[in-house]
Amino acid sequence: MLKLVTVFIPAPKPTIYSGAGSSLKLCESLNYMGVNRLLIVTDEMLVKLGLLEPIEQRLKALNIEFVVFDKVVPDPGYQIVEAGVDLGVTHKCDAVLGFGGGSSLDAAKIIAARLTNPVPIKKLVGVLKVKVAPVPIFTIPTTAGTGSETTIAAVVSDPDTNQKTPVIDPKLVPVAAALDPVLMTGLPPQITAATGMDALTHAVESYISRHAAPDTDVYALSAVKMIMKYLPVAYKDGNNLEAREAMALASFYAGAAFTKANLGYVHAIAHQFGAFYHTPHGLANAIVLPKVLDYSLPAATERLAQLAVATGLGDHSEAEPVLAQKFVDSVKALNQQIGIPSTLDKLKQEDIPAIAKGALKEAHYLYPVPRYMNNKQCQAMVSAMLAS
Repeated sequence: MLKLVTVFIPAPKPTIYSGAGSSLKLCESLNYMGVNRLLIVTDEMLVKLGLLEPIEQRLKALNIEFVVFDKVVPDPGYQIVEAGVDLGVTHKCDAVLGFGGGSSLDAAKIIAARLTNPVPIKKLVGVLKVKVAPVPIFTIPTTAGTGSETTIAAVVSDPDTNQKTPVIDPKLVPVAAALDPVLMTGLPPQITAATGMDALTHAVESYISRHAAPDTDVYALSAVKMIMKYLPVAYKDGNNLEAREAMALASFYAGAAFTKANLGYVHAIAHQFGAFYHTPHGLANAIVLPKVLDYSLPAATERLAQLAVATGLGDHSEAEPVLAQKFVDSVKALNQQIGIPSTLDKLKQEDIPAIAKGALKEAHYLYPVPRYMNNKQCQAMVSAMLAS
């Protein structure tokens, strides 16, 4: 069904503003598009750090009224999103701006959908459940990883089931987004690492997906090459604007790739870690990615070998299994270089059966993975991530 959605209902592409100061250019576009009352969806820490102040000043100069909803937390639940909806309704907001990491952008997208679809969030969960177009959505990511600024999906946590639930609809693609590297220079190294590996996971999973296509391959290959080159630079020197802008663009490319080609077991397992332990999504992806690539090797050898050649790890004179293993090894080496652990400290043995069950339910419902696994195999993979 997802393949039919992406083939026969092509996702729109957002207008992209890129480079230092592009977030302020986005404010100008809000003015031209006739936005009168804007709901800004973000988190409290970004407000305290003052990152939102230049945006607020520019909006005031343009006479655009706005109200800030800063209650977003990692993996926000339905109640938090509904609180944002209530604020938007109270102030009669006619557009929504997501400002922050993936949680803020996803929350903004679902809030925008709820403002025009007065139904419980559970009624929006799934594929093509957003009946009425949301109010216009704009995004300014402050991390380079989520890709939510270009995707047809948003994820919110169901507090009753302890599961992350996706809302998937082309109507959720933002109208415009700003990739402003200046906003990312203050990211701590560990967040730079985790969000960068999130973007790499998007690109790699979409490239080895059974729904990969020539257009998604272009985006995925570009993203992988840029991330392998610039993530170590951004991790080491957070003020390097060239690296920050490259990572922001790579994240966008990866998002464009998986919007059509989709994801895989890495996300299915990482989403369970987020639901059970509130593990940051990028960190969870980074821990899981090498394990899933090891498992996928027999079915994804050709594609992983192509990634090895594209990233300069070898050439076509080498055997595909050798090249594929080189790429998987390079991902493991990158994780070590940027301080990503190979295990999850919070993971509990007694939770593994439920984690495996939830991961397989998500993956087998949504993802065109190159090699399927059963419950026993999934439990074994998750068990390998137990801290000793």
